[in-house]
Amino acid sequence: MNETLMRVVAGTVGLGLGAVFFGGLWWTVRRGVSSPRPALWFVGSMVLRTGIVLAGFYLVGGGQWQRVVVCLLGFVIARFLVMRLTREPLEIPNSHAKEVGHAP
Repeated sequence: MNETLMRVVAGTVGLGLGAVFFGGLWWTVRRGVSSPRPALWFVGSMVLRTGIVLAGFYLVGGGQWQRVVVCLLGFVIARFLVMRLTREPLEIPNSHAKEVGHAP
C-alpha cells in the first residue's frame, strides 16, 4: 500500500482508539460512581482500555515510528472530540429573573 494511505489509516485508527479509550473512561466514571464496588470498575476499565490502545498502537505502527506518531495525533484529537461531545450543557441563566442584592 502507498505510505501516505497507510498514514491516513493510522490516523483514522488513532481516532478510533482515542474514542474507545476516552469514551470508555467517560462511561466508566458514570457507572463507577454509583456502583457498590467502584474500584473494580475503575481498575478493570483501565486495564481493558490500556490493553486495547497498546495493542492498537503496536499493530498500526508496524515498526515505523511515523505511523505511531500519526496514530498518536489521531488519539489526541479524539480526546478533544470526546470531551466536547460528553460535556454537560451549559445552563443559561434566566434573564427575566430579578437579582437579589441582599438577604431578605
